[in-house]
Amino acid sequence: MADNDRVSRRSLLAAGSALAGAALGGSSAAAAPPGPSVPADTGAVQGNRVLFPNWRGPGDPAPAPSPAPQPPAQRVGYCIVGLGRLSLDEILPAFGEAKRSRLVALMSGSPDKAKLIARQHGLPEEAVYGYDEWDRLKQNAEVQAVYVVTPNAVHRDNVVAAAAVGKHVLCEKPMAVASAECREMIEACGKAGVKLMIAYRCQYEPYNRALVKAVRGGSLGKARLIQAFNGQTTGLPEQWRLKKALSGGGSLPDIGLYCLNGTRALLGEEPDSVQAVAYSPPDDPKFREVEESIVFTLRFPSGVIAQCTASYGVHESRSLTVHTATGAFDLQNAFAYRGQRLFVGRAEGKSEARDEKILTPKNQFALEIDHFSRCIQENLRPRTPGEEGLQDQILMEAIYEAARTGAPVKTGPLPGTGSGLDATRGPEPEEPA
Repeated sequence: MADNDRVSRRSLLAAGSALAGAALGGSSAAAAPPGPSVPADTGAVQGNRVLFPNWRGPGDPAPAPSPAPQPPAQRVGYCIVGLGRLSLDEILPAFGEAKRSRLVALMSGSPDKAKLIARQHGLPEEAVYGYDEWDRLKQNAEVQAVYVVTPNAVHRDNVVAAAAVGKHVLCEKPMAVASAECREMIEACGKAGVKLMIAYRCQYEPYNRALVKAVRGGSLGKARLIQAFNGQTTGLPEQWRLKKALSGGGSLPDIGLYCLNGTRALLGEEPDSVQAVAYSPPDDPKFREVEESIVFTLRFPSGVIAQCTASYGVHESRSLTVHTATGAFDLQNAFAYRGQRLFVGRAEGKSEARDEKILTPKNQFALEIDHFSRCIQENLRPRTPGEEGLQDQILMEAIYEAARTGAPVKTGPLPGTGSGLDATRGPEPEEPA
């Protein structure tokens, strides 16, 4: 074919856009929605993003904006501290979907494992650190933040060490095993001038956020009752989660915390009292040190009562339901890593309607990591700072006291934060693209 007979794909697209515009009685730009005028199929650069017009008809929702990741050199560099299942299965893969964050280092007590994982993720061997190499990590300017994913009882030491070498800290939940440790962590990060965020991934997950907006928006009236359930079976008695010295407790700090924090985040209030019952099968050696199951009730100043249940002894189920006088919101798989489904039930004439709200799933870990990166880049307070983790730890201590004594325990807002909504939280995270 001669060169003058060749037609580029771009020229065909441009011609197609022009013809489509002419067929509609005007230019292709005339058919575009309000806003920047961009070619229908090739898009146009606007700031740091490529924009396309809405190509769908009025019968379908408009597509989300195309991704706009930062160049790798501009992203916040992270060292993952602790290479257990959560890190390998969820956190490390999440960097592939992150837009503001990149993996640059690993810290582990297992050198062979860490070196293997480093090779798998394209990291040099010198980017692998032992738990006693914080001073060497300090010299790595690529590492701006660490993500602490170690057993609960060593969170305090990891966070304090990271702060001492000037690294911002994202710490897995629960924040620690005692409220006194949480206060030490907050103080250490404050003195060092580094940011501290607790990894409450559900507060960044789209379906959980949609539920918060719907409940607070009052579309079904005022919330009256909340039911939160997080259950699963557990084996391997030698795992650290069943050893109180490492975990701080059983099902409550591990999976019951999702019910506690999810309810607090849903309402924006702090409970003024708690009641609780804990149980462990007497013939099961796995639960010699920690509880298998716990049921606790939270009473809020607005009159809402939340019934929360966590168990290591039941088939996996994770749900969050909000009841009002006119209907109910039901979030299934509420605390799971994926698979959320949000249903809205209400009366519709003489029948009962149950509608499902469909959202685009997003990687919760990528969202929380990118939120923290944005806070570092723009000097913002994280949505879930250390105070959020401290308040949960105080409330868990009250829940354990209530379970031990059989009597209600008075609680309230975290001292020094005031009594307004979301007193322990920073600004809302940005909406994911």
